[in-house]
Amino acid sequence: MSTQRQVALLRGVNVGRAKRIAMADLRTVLGDLGFTGVRTLLNSGNAVFDCPAADAAKSAARIEETLVLKLGVPARVTVLDAQQLADIVAANPLLDQARDPSRLMVAVLSNPADRGKLEALAHQQWQPEAFALGQWAAYIWCVDGVLASRAAAAMGNLLGDAVTTRNWSTITKLHSLAMET
Repeated sequence: MSTQRQVALLRGVNVGRAKRIAMADLRTVLGDLGFTGVRTLLNSGNAVFDCPAADAAKSAARIEETLVLKLGVPARVTVLDAQQLADIVAANPLLDQARDPSRLMVAVLSNPADRGKLEALAHQQWQPEAFALGQWAAYIWCVDGVLASRAAAAMGNLLGDAVTTRNWSTITKLHSLAMET
């Protein structure tokens, strides 16, 4: 049976007092679902795992359901395969202007069809910020931080919880982890 390397991004986990999940518990949940090679990154709901290729499309829904049933934590989960994450990294058009990787945000779309909702934002002027779209994600250069970002706020208003954001440092670390053999 062939397997596929996947990356799970849990939205809103461990950023406040609500939705607290120990990464050891997340690894256990993913293992209980039959996923193998489970590794987590940081304490904010990032996991890399292998799953049977036949189950790949259902991974996000299975993880969301199990988080509620086993841990009592509702969280939106976005799952990419390792190649999609590699494409996100390779396609980043803002690397030349974004000098601080902690302020270069990558907003991964839960549903790639939502990309169309963001098209207008990509054509607006955001200086000194910047906003660009890729196939699987939006890239936002938040000069003064994500909380002060007009572009990030506009995107959040359009998509709500249909997007989850990570900074460039986290994305590149996840990419490295996903590419390990």
